[in-house]
Order: sequence, then C-alpha cells, then structure tokens
Amino acid sequence: MLGAILVLSGPSGCGKSSLVNEILKEYHDIYFSISTTTREIREGEEEGVNYHYISKKQFEEEIEAGLFLEWAKVHDNYYGTSLKSVKKALDEGKLVIFDIDVQGHEIVKEKFNDILTSLFITTPSSEILKQRLVGRGTDSLEVIEKRLLNSRQEMQRLGEYDFLLVNDNFEETLAMFRFIVGASRMKIDKKSKDNFINTWYNT
Repeated sequence: MLGAILVLSGPSGCGKSSLVNEILKEYHDIYFSISTTTREIREGEEEGVNYHYISKKQFEEEIEAGLFLEWAKVHDNYYGTSLKSVKKALDEGKLVIFDIDVQGHEIVKEKFNDILTSLFITTPSSEILKQRLVGRGTDSLEVIEKRLLNSRQEMQRLGEYDFLLVNDNFEETLAMFRFIVGASRMKIDKKSKDNFINTWYNT
C-alpha cells in the first residue's frame, strides 16, 4: 500500500517544529518534507535540515518547470515542496509530514485528498503568539507584525482542517499529536482499498 500524508498548518511560533522533532525521534518510517525557500538562512539553521535555500530566480524557474507539489508566497518570500521527494516517500509506504500554510494545504488536498489528514496548530490567543514571537528573538518587529496579520487570516480557514491542537502545554499537546500521527498513518488510498476488497472476496 502507498503511504499517507499529514499536513500541519499554523502560525510561526506555535510549536510545530518542536512537535515534529519529537515525533521524528520516535518513528523511522516518517518522511518530513523539507521545504524550499527564498528567504535568508537564519542563525543556527542548516541547508537541507531546516530548508533548501535558493534564489527567487531559481524558484520561479522551478515553478515553471512544474517541480513543486505546492508553493506559496509568504512575507515576500517563496516556499515550496519538491514533488519528486514526496512521491518517492509515498511509494515506500511512509507517512509524509508537511509543515505548510493554508494555501499549501489546499493544493495538497486537491492532489492527495484520499490519503490526507490535516491538523491546525495554534496558541491559546494572538497575544500569547506575539509574546512567543518576540521572545524567540529571530524576527524584527515589522516581520512579527506581518506574521500576526497572516495568522489572523489563516485562523479564518480553520474549518478546512480535520483536527485542531491548541499548544498551551507542550507535553499534553505532544501526547495528542502522537494520536493524530497514528490515525493519519492508517489512511488508505482508494486504489489500495479496491485491491484489498477484490483480494478479500477472491481468497
């Protein structure tokens, strides 16, 4: 059977990366899709670990060549997902986890809806989100304001997701995240379902 897909969305600063890092320590058949971006690399980040960093010109050329499963322009920078890597992981029966915005979720849903589980992660309030963004000290106040504005817009599309996690207590949120990961791994594509039904009837 093919693998499955779990899409994570939510504002920057809500804890998505920390949750994913914990899950990757526990499972070996999960492929975390590393996005390609045109934004500047931050202190402490690594090429091929956090993102693949390329120029805007190269990104736009790859859009034209159809090399992205999904892509979006956020905060004046491009972000996108390699289609080739995702297909390879699915063929190997892995759970593919995406950390993408609401625009990316919409595109992935159009292409892989039968094996897709979606999860929106956020903070208890916009004020707490602002505190976390300021506290981590990686963005200017101008960028933080852009992120807060974007998060308010994304919250309007919360109803498009299967699950919601409010990350107030990390350990409790992680425990619930494990359940969602387990459920998403059980998603089966239509072709595999049909093949199983035919085999079940004829054996």
